[in-house]
Amino acid sequence: MTADAAAGGVRGLEALEKFVDDVNTLQNKASESIEKLAAGEISDVHQVMIAVEEAGTAMEFMLEIRNKIVDAYQEIMRMPV
Repeated sequence: MTADAAAGGVRGLEALEKFVDDVNTLQNKASESIEKLAAGEISDVHQVMIAVEEAGTAMEFMLEIRNKIVDAYQEIMRMPV
């Protein structure tokens, strides 16, 4: 493996890690919005629904990425040595 390939792998992992953190932040934001709506602190239901949909879409996207990574790993494991 070349140094460039190793650096690319590290950058890829860092990007994936940041994406997971961003998804977690969106999930927390949606949770807070729901709690504030229930407490009466937010009167605009649209804000809450947008936050929930953003979090849901980000989670679905992350799961698709995970599925593709698992598929790629399984394909590599099936390769003869």
